[in-house]
Amino acid sequence: MTTAPTTRSADPVEPFVHPALFYGDTQEYLAGTVPFVRDALAAGAPVAVAVPGDNLRLIQDALGADGAGVRFLDMREAGRNPGRIIPGVLRAFADAQPSGRRVHIIGEPVWAGRSPAEYPACAQHEALINAAFQGREVTILCPYDTARLDERALADAHATHPVVIRAGARGTSEAYDPEDVVARYNEPLPPAPADGTDVFTTAFDEDSLSAVRHLATEHGARLGLAGLGLENLALITAELTTNSVVHGGGTGGLTVWAEGGHVLCEVRDKGRLADPLAGRRPASPDQRGGRGLLLVNLVADLVRVHTGAAGTAVRCYLQR
Repeated sequence: MTTAPTTRSADPVEPFVHPALFYGDTQEYLAGTVPFVRDALAAGAPVAVAVPGDNLRLIQDALGADGAGVRFLDMREAGRNPGRIIPGVLRAFADAQPSGRRVHIIGEPVWAGRSPAEYPACAQHEALINAAFQGREVTILCPYDTARLDERALADAHATHPVVIRAGARGTSEAYDPEDVVARYNEPLPPAPADGTDVFTTAFDEDSLSAVRHLATEHGARLGLAGLGLENLALITAELTTNSVVHGGGTGGLTVWAEGGHVLCEVRDKGRLADPLAGRRPASPDQRGGRGLLLVNLVADLVRVHTGAAGTAVRCYLQR
């Protein structure tokens, strides 16, 4: 896919800057990331680097002692769930900085090895960054490995980033259309398994919230969850079922089952989630309520959402 000037691009004077860095090898990776960090540090700007562990070590080694002023995060841990990257990584760092200084972040949420279940949430995350930081004095550089990522991921990078950098050359993306990416990956989730000994499914309403939470955690324990994982399942069940009662028509359905190395918890109701950034904004200290989906994003290993005229499904993954 080519890059060229287009009227669809972001306004060049927009305070928020969100380029994609296409790299094919280690040399190109370091050539695109290390000067970005050094230039920001030289300007006295706050810098964070949130990339997968192997790439994190490359940047740390290249920076040497200069990296002492950088906030380093392994994206495989901090951003395993793409839904928590904006509130828990990007905004958490940017919001903590003094006003009046441009914040610089390298964020690499898409890497080879992301599962098919994870990738749609990654693409939506990259698209939603543009709305989450609109008007902010922030630059977020997002590296993409052209040697290992498939064509879909690279095409989506053009759609979610107004500027693409390749071999040192910057180009305006003619395919930039983040709203389309959000809508395109708002896709129906594969059906949960039919009822069986390893599947717990039930309807709920306001009067059964407590009982459903206990039943869900009991089943999660039978499937291999323990300790913090079991506590997180209880929190997820409580928050999602309560949201359904309050905002989703008063009733809903819950299903808990195991899939691979995860326990999955899904809640469906008849409500429609109108705000794509719901659950991705950090809560203000004085905020009362409205934290349910945010808490779910912060504790789950993956959250997938589909919403439409018939209702909303939220599916959460917890590693067992």
